[in-house]
Amino acid sequence: MKRTGPLAGTPFALEGKELLMERALASAGIAVVYQDPDLGIAYAENLPAHLEHAVLPGGSDADMFGEVHGRNLETLKRKVLESGTPASTEADIAIDGEMRTYEIKVQRVTLGHEIGLLSVITEITETRHREKVLKSLLRELSHRSKNLLAIIQGIATQTARNTLSLDSFLVKFRGRLQSLSNSQDLITDSSWRGAFLFELTRKQFAPYWPESAGPLPVTGLNVHLTPNAAVHVGLALHELIVNSATFGAIAGGAPAIAIDCQETMHGDRKAISFSWTETLPNSDEVHEFSENTFGRIVLERVVPSSVNGKADLRLTPGRIEYHLLIPDTEFEILKRAPQQVGGV
Repeated sequence: MKRTGPLAGTPFALEGKELLMERALASAGIAVVYQDPDLGIAYAENLPAHLEHAVLPGGSDADMFGEVHGRNLETLKRKVLESGTPASTEADIAIDGEMRTYEIKVQRVTLGHEIGLLSVITEITETRHREKVLKSLLRELSHRSKNLLAIIQGIATQTARNTLSLDSFLVKFRGRLQSLSNSQDLITDSSWRGAFLFELTRKQFAPYWPESAGPLPVTGLNVHLTPNAAVHVGLALHELIVNSATFGAIAGGAPAIAIDCQETMHGDRKAISFSWTETLPNSDEVHEFSENTFGRIVLERVVPSSVNGKADLRLTPGRIEYHLLIPDTEFEILKRAPQQVGGV
């Protein structure tokens, strides 16, 4: 073979080439095995320690990979010998209690006057593990996407039922989608583990809370909500905040709102009680959530049902209270010391 380039004509001993190839194979984690026409092992190089000890001159694939894989490899290799068409397969072997996967590429070769088989063996355990993790993540993403689309469809349907004009629908629908997006941002940032209550509250309040009002009035436990709970608590917060910014305390210029989260029980299960208390500018006013508005449906039906909890919306003179019980399947308490969220 004619060599070209800057090294053309440079003498290089065969032993040096073999050494370089051996080191290249070792660094790449690639093993090679040559077998005679009877499938006896004649040569092996760079086998992993747990395979190398099982290989003897004249040995078989069953010695390396066990009887089941040995039979399958024998069938495959005899076809390659007959047809000359390369083939590949995989073998899983339990090593010290851990399953390891090897890819085996087989091709027919001629050395001198003898036809034999060359097998190139590569461990692909990590590759297959990553593929399994990726498939699992894609399944989870598909599941969550379907849930999210169902929520959006529900928001669109209910918003349309409770609005009288297209302009009104668009304003309300966009606001609810933005609320959903804000919650989803926190969930995505946490690698789909959920969101902390205080961060979720700050995100939902950001477009509405006046700077002059000081820090957000959120106290109690900064629980870590599951992705499902974060989405639905975010929706509840959005309805309460928009209502306040339209008709209540925020609209009145003196936002007297208190949000608190404390441990409690829901039946025989541990739970948290999420509470919203709003003092209206007019102490005699009884705020009216129409029975068929989507805001009330979200607060009293959609959110508690979605988190397997219980909700209570109380409308009294000069006051709006909302209490939501969330069972321990939908949150974690990572820090028990009472906290107060900072400003938006």
